[in-house]
Amino acid sequence: MGHKTGWLTLGAGLAGGADVILIPEIPYSIDKVAEAICERRRQGKHFSIVAVAEGAMSVTEEAGLEKLIDLVENSSGRKKDEAKAKLSEFYSRRADNTLRISKELESMTGLESRVTILGYLQRGGTPSPADRVLATRLGTACATYINDKVFGVMVAARGEDTVPVALKDVINKRKPVPPEHPWVQSARDIGVCFGD
Repeated sequence: MGHKTGWLTLGAGLAGGADVILIPEIPYSIDKVAEAICERRRQGKHFSIVAVAEGAMSVTEEAGLEKLIDLVENSSGRKKDEAKAKLSEFYSRRADNTLRISKELESMTGLESRVTILGYLQRGGTPSPADRVLATRLGTACATYINDKVFGVMVAARGEDTVPVALKDVINKRKPVPPEHPWVQSARDIGVCFGD
C-alpha cells in the first residue's frame, strides 16, 4: 500500500507513533534516516518505529526513475522499447523495498530490525463503529443511486452527505501528499524524520 501516494503510511505513522515516515512524495536519504535512529538511541530510546510506504524512494532512486521516465517519453521505436524494459526492471527491483531498507538500516545502525507488512493485517481488522456507519451510509446511498438509474459514478462521503461523483472525474487521478500538508508539519513538529 502506498505505491503512488503516502496518505495511508503518513496517517498510520502519525497514529502509531512512528519515529520515521517514508512516503513517495518526500525522497529520503538513508543516511539521514539512520542518523535519526542513532540519535534516538543516544537519547536512551531503545527502539524506533519506521513506517515505509511501498513507493518510498531515496533521492538517488527518484533521480534514476525520472531519467527512465524521460527516456520513455522522449524516445521512439527500439529505444523506447528498451527504455520501457529498463523502467519495468526498475520497478521489479523495488518489490522488496521495505526489506532492503530494513537490512540497510540494520547494517548502518547496528540495531536489530523487525519488519511487519501491514497489507492484510490492515485490511482485515475489526471495523470500528465509525467504519460501520460509513459503510451503511455509502451502501444505502449506492442502492438509492442504482434505483434512480444513476450509473457511472462512485459514491463519496462529503461531510454528512453522500454524493455521486462521475468515474471520469476520479479514474487515473492521483492526489499526492503535499510536502507542506498539516499532517507532515505536525509530524515534523514532534520530531518525526522524513529522511530529507
